[in-house]
This record gives sequence, C-alpha cells and structure tokens, in this order.
Amino acid sequence: MGIVKVLWPWCAVVLSGVLLALCYAPFDTPAMVWIGLIPLFAAVWGGGGAKRRPRGFALGYLAGLSFWLINLKWISEVGTIGWIAVSSFLALYFAFWGLFAAAAGNPWRQESEALGESEEGIAAKVSKRLSKKKRRSRRSFEESRRVLIFAIVNACCWCGLEWVRGWFFTGFGWNGLGVAFHDQPILAQGADLVGVSGLSFLPVFVMGVVVQVGRGLYQEIQSGRLRAHWDFGCAMVVLAGCFFYGVWKLHGEPEEPSAPLNVLLVQLNIPQEASQRLWSAEDIYRGYEEETLEALESLSLTNERRAQDAMEVEDLDPVSLDVPDWIVWPESALPDVLYYGEKNEQELGRSSLSLIEEIKSRGEFSLLFGMLEYEAERVVPSAPLTRKERGKAFNSLVALPGGESVFRTYRKQHLVLFGETIPYVEQLGVLRWLWEKSAGTEYGGSFSAGDQQEPMRLPSPLAGGEEFSVIPTICFEDTVARKMRKFVKGGGQLILNITNDGWFKNSEAAAQHFANAKFRSIEFRRPTIRSANTGVSAVINSHGTVLDRKTMKRRILLNDSGSHLSRGWLYSTAHVPLAGPLTPYARFGDWFAALALLIAGGWWLARRRSQREKEDQRQLNEVR
Repeated sequence: MGIVKVLWPWCAVVLSGVLLALCYAPFDTPAMVWIGLIPLFAAVWGGGGAKRRPRGFALGYLAGLSFWLINLKWISEVGTIGWIAVSSFLALYFAFWGLFAAAAGNPWRQESEALGESEEGIAAKVSKRLSKKKRRSRRSFEESRRVLIFAIVNACCWCGLEWVRGWFFTGFGWNGLGVAFHDQPILAQGADLVGVSGLSFLPVFVMGVVVQVGRGLYQEIQSGRLRAHWDFGCAMVVLAGCFFYGVWKLHGEPEEPSAPLNVLLVQLNIPQEASQRLWSAEDIYRGYEEETLEALESLSLTNERRAQDAMEVEDLDPVSLDVPDWIVWPESALPDVLYYGEKNEQELGRSSLSLIEEIKSRGEFSLLFGMLEYEAERVVPSAPLTRKERGKAFNSLVALPGGESVFRTYRKQHLVLFGETIPYVEQLGVLRWLWEKSAGTEYGGSFSAGDQQEPMRLPSPLAGGEEFSVIPTICFEDTVARKMRKFVKGGGQLILNITNDGWFKNSEAAAQHFANAKFRSIEFRRPTIRSANTGVSAVINSHGTVLDRKTMKRRILLNDSGSHLSRGWLYSTAHVPLAGPLTPYARFGDWFAALALLIAGGWWLARRRSQREKEDQRQLNEVR
C-alpha cells in the first residue's frame, strides 16, 4: 500500500495527459476534456506537505510532457529531436500551473485552516447564538463559496498560461483546451467574446468544482451530514449559460447581409520530405494545369446541363451557373520565384507565366496562389532581374486579378521558428547543425517577415468594380489570432488561408491545424477560404463550421473514404459580410485571458502575504 500511495499521483497525471490528448486528432474525442482534468486535480491537490510546490511543479510537468508527446508526435515526421524539444518546452506551462494549484490554488491545504478559523473568535460566539438550521445553512453557503473561489482561480491560472503560451518566444497557441470544442459548435461560439484561450476557462472551472464537490460528498457521507451544494449548481448554471449563448448565436441571431463569392480550390496532395517536394517541377506545373482545367470543364458541363434542363421544362427563371470568381492554389504552389525590384518591377519564370496564361484564358477570375518572392536588382539596365546579394526572401501569397498583369502580394509575417527562421543562427552554428540533423536536409537560410498593416484588396463579384478587404494568412498564421486582429479592425471581410502541411506527411498535423483554424472565423465572425496542399481545403462559415447555411451542404474537400489526404478540387460559395461588425474579441483581443492571469497572480500574492502574517503572529505568540 505504501508503494501505491507514492506512485498513484504520478500515474494519475500521466493518465490526465493521455486523456486530454484524446481530445484532438487523430482521436477526436472531445468528451475527454471533461474527464481528463480529474486525475490531474486530485494528484496536484492531494498531499505533498512541505514539498508541495516542487511536487506540484513536477506532477504538472509530467502531465504536460505526456500530453504534448502524444499531441505533437506529427513533428517527428520532420525530426525526432524537434518533437522532443518542443514537447519538453511546452510541458513547462503545465508545470507552472501545477505549482500554482499545489500551493496558492490548493483548497485542501487551506481547508483545515479555514475550518479552524470558523470555530474561533467572534465568529464562533455569534454562531452559538444562531439556530442549528441557520448555522448549517451559513456553513453550506461558505463552503460553496470557497469551492467556487478555488475553482475560479485555478481556471484563471490555466487560462492565463495558455494566453502566455500563445505569444511568448513568438508563441505556440496550438491545441489549448478550448480547441477541444472545434466539433462542438454550440460551446465554441463563446470564442467571439473571450477567444479560444478564454474557452479553456470553462472545463477547468467545472472540473475544479466537480473534484472538490466529489471529495466533499465522500466526507459528508462518512460523517452522515450532507449539505446543500450551491457550488455544483452554480457551475451547471455557468455551463448552461455558455450552451444557451451558443444556441442563440447559431440559431437565434439574424444573418448579416452578405455577398456570394464563388471559389475553386485545387489540391494536388504533393508528397514531401522535410522541405523537399518529391515531384519534379514539370509534374507540379502539369498537375495544377490538369486539375484546374478539369474542374473548369466539369463546371462548364454542369452549366450546360442545367441550362438544357431549364429549357426543356420552359423555366423562365434565371439559371444559376457555377462560375468561379477566384481560383485558389495552396502555399508554395509553384516551384518558381517572383522577383521584385524598384519601381514595382516584377518578373516571373517562363513556365509559371505559361501556366497562368493558360488558366486565365478560360475565364475572367482572380488567380491566387503561394510562391517565394525575392528582392532583386538589374545588373545592367537590359538584364533580367536577379536576386540581390543579401536581399530579402519572403514566403508570399500572390494574387492576379482578372484583366490585370501586376501581381498583388502579401508577405508572411509570423514565421515558424526552426522552420522558416532560426534566431541567432549566424552567431550560433550549432543551431544550423541541429536543424540539418533533425530535418535531414541542408539549411537554406531564413525568410524575412513582411510588414503589411492593411488588409489585402481583391476584386469582388459585385457590380461597380468594388473590392473585398481580405485578411491574408499563410500556413500557421491562421492559428495566430492576435496577428490577424489588425486586418479585421482595418475592415477585413474575409479570411484567406493558403497552407502546405505536406511537411508532416500523412500525420494528424493537417487535421489539428484545421481544428485550430476554425476558431478564427468564430472569433472575428468572418468566413474563411482555405486551400491546402494535403488538406484540409474547405470553406468555413462565420460560426466555425463547413456547412453552407443557405444550401445546407458541407464545403470540404474529402475523398470517397472521407480523408482530406487526396488530390482533387472543391467548388463552393463563401458568403462574405458586406460590413461585418467587430466582435468583442476583435476589439479587445485576449482581454479575458489577460485578466484571468492577473486574478491568479493577485490571488497568489494575497495568499503569500496572508501566510507571512500568520507566521509573524505565530512567532509573536511564542515570544509572549
């Protein structure tokens, strides 16, 4: 029994990490978010004595390490060293929460002190004069209030640490507890108020109440004295409030005026080994040409049949035709470079220009895709543009509107650490060596970060030559809401994401990426058009689902077996708000998570001050 008593907390926190990891792809069992925290709470709150702080830190770290090693195992497709290093670093956030929960956030450590104080001094004298029934009622209320307070401060600490994780050291806000609601749209709707990091408050708060109430009930049954549990009722009221808010946003709120935008998304599913695509340049060009032209031909045939059917039944109503306004290819679609020089000069390779001209000859639409962009110069006036020595390199989104010859570009701003940039790599050669050993390929240098502050302007299908204000994102930028807010506040009406998750092969990386990206549409109430190389290519509505609320059709590219790892195309319609309002999250950002961190920090300081005062009083009494 002694061994069991020693080992059970460590086994319990590993179990918590495993259960929480089951909330995300490839497992997608979101119910675990309401169960996985229970062993963690019980282990961190129970025991420890004088060593409760280092014990809580260690227990939290072990829970975090087990969680992230499962959750991020897709990184091992690029390099095992990176997988272990990132998981080990991110586990520290669990550890700091464990430190807080074991000390200032531990209701069981403070329980004896609180009960002792309630039976001494003036309060005890007053309670003796009250009836037994009133004393029991007051005690029940005080205990419930105490349970709620400790559940709140622990949830605040968790929520605040997730927010810090989203920006510290460039940030990695991936797979917070709130992301577990990505396929539970009712509970996900609160993200427009508090952001996805704020949603994490709910499961931690509810489970904090459940664990305390469960232990309290056990003790009450043993003593034969049950009390009213206002704490549990309050937690259920909060949960019900979140549920009803989600129902109202999904079904009760009137739809905003919108304009239809028909998009054609093309996905080739090009295999990749680290940064190296396993197709030749010729195969890639041929693939985009064949798949795009096949899609346009298929849409044309559908339009012809639709017109013939209308003529046969003598239907006088206008026939709705499937004609794309935009054709979107994914990140780094073309194996070429767009050179740019002074005075808005641009030059592109012959193979890319030939492909673009072939596609553009089939209709009056905008063509959008990803490619590299290099700062260039002319050695002599008549020479072609060549890359400038020490010139900048960008991972760019390139757009060519119908009837135009000048490319509009957006340059990626939030670069992926050790994927697109390595800080201090020139000063610390060991970083280059570690990257090359992990990725198995030569390090080609870092990208530069773009600095665009305004939304990207692209033609709208509306009459009068109007344009949409587009919120552009490349790759993992659609998981970084704080970087997108400036575009939303600048009038952005539509989120556009191009990505290439082929780095991680057939792993769950793309599915996890998609789950995180859904919340940007909820937080900002803007639809998302998403084109990916290996998936997930889809159109997301402003409620974070792929359902077209007008036609009730799902807008996601999947093969016959339901996998996003496929080659194909998707034609669909995004309903772009004409003047989308700013949500509280768009206006104020992660205000809730920042406030939660302040509350947790204030509670910690208050508890430390209270303990010092008690210790001083104890020493004074001993002197007397």
